[in-house]
Amino acid sequence: MTLIDEPTTAPIGGPSLPQVRRLVTELPGPRSAEILARKSEAVAAGVAHSMPVVTVAAGGGVLLDADGNSLIDLGSGIAVTSVGNAHPKVAEAVAAQAAQFTHTCFMVSPYESYVDVAEALNRLTPGDFAKKTALFNSGAEAVENAIKIARKHTGRQAVVAFDHGYHGRTNLTMALTAKSMPYKSGFGPFAPEVYRVPASYPYRDGLTGPEAAALAITLIEKQIGADNLAAVIIEPIQGEGGFIVPADGFLEDVVAWCRDNGVVFIADEVQTGFARTGAMFASEHFGIEPDLITTAKGIAGGLPLAGVTGRADIMDAAHAGGLGGTYGGNPIACAAALASIDVYENEGLVERATEIGALLTSRLREIQQEDARIGDIRGHGAMIAAEFVDPATGAPDAALTSAVAKAAIAQGVIVLTCGTFGNVIRFLPPLAIGDELLGEGLDVIAAALKAL
Repeated sequence: MTLIDEPTTAPIGGPSLPQVRRLVTELPGPRSAEILARKSEAVAAGVAHSMPVVTVAAGGGVLLDADGNSLIDLGSGIAVTSVGNAHPKVAEAVAAQAAQFTHTCFMVSPYESYVDVAEALNRLTPGDFAKKTALFNSGAEAVENAIKIARKHTGRQAVVAFDHGYHGRTNLTMALTAKSMPYKSGFGPFAPEVYRVPASYPYRDGLTGPEAAALAITLIEKQIGADNLAAVIIEPIQGEGGFIVPADGFLEDVVAWCRDNGVVFIADEVQTGFARTGAMFASEHFGIEPDLITTAKGIAGGLPLAGVTGRADIMDAAHAGGLGGTYGGNPIACAAALASIDVYENEGLVERATEIGALLTSRLREIQQEDARIGDIRGHGAMIAAEFVDPATGAPDAALTSAVAKAAIAQGVIVLTCGTFGNVIRFLPPLAIGDELLGEGLDVIAAALKAL
């Protein structure tokens, strides 16, 4: 880490930002503290924040705050800035589009970039069959529309989600989401005809993939009935629930059952999509071809955009005017998405995610060898998690997890926690981060764990 006495002057964003961890004040510094005090007065209390800093620039693997502190970014804005913050291609595309026009509403006066994004998603998503796409603003909005489409296509109403799943903060997606606090508590009643069954959690359930699938399918058949079920929705690797990777065979068996029973299988790839897991989409790791895929987060380099992509006959089930939204597929966001997709495909980011995953997993396993409080390390690519437990009982240790994260943040490393039990630290670094910076961030976390 570099230490200097004075804050830096006007920041430079993007890759030109110096790729160093540098603390010039305690966190928060005076300028950040001032702005955060204003935030507490002006912004609703329900809009919380985990970092005690105010961002003024970001790029590569670092974030610069209002006091000149440079922090290592291991969160990517929750897997959004995977191509790197303010990537030159994205910034240039956004500026060029903003100078042309900022909005017409695609439902009123269409534009080519929306079609370009739809064609790219149809090409990139798993499945060698005719596909179509509709664009929206957020992951939750994409999930809601995927459910709408599935219900219209099947003429059925029931939807199955899974334990530990997270799908959003709107009314329907809260119903789909498993965890109560902070996402659901006090916000009901929720949308009806949503049912939950156990997912595969190898570290905790001890089941093989086929065993876990058989359990879920039995509950679906006995408690809901296939003839009533429109869709099954799951994250191929569960995100907020703890980066849970299902056992081999689980997703494959669930997909096969859906095919046999005319149920739409929806893969929520909002967090796992776009090179994050070392494949363009996490479904590829399991050899599955979802009927519908929802995307957002990494799609547009930080701009709000989301999509539902899937089998053309299913996507065409909705009547004209049944899908859309004023801002859905905004032209500036579409320009950013096309630039981001170009970066993913032509700058080796799928391969880079695999390299990052190997570095993360290797270093975390070294730490685990010396500290049994890390019960499990799991994930794919640049989506890796460490689950913290009581080594004597295996019980989740949320207090330790929170303490490690806070200690790392105080030393200038941005980390995110997750997990149904609050005992998981998730690593989602930008795919633009360098090995040295990544290693330094892990050293800080290792030191924090040892000190605790």
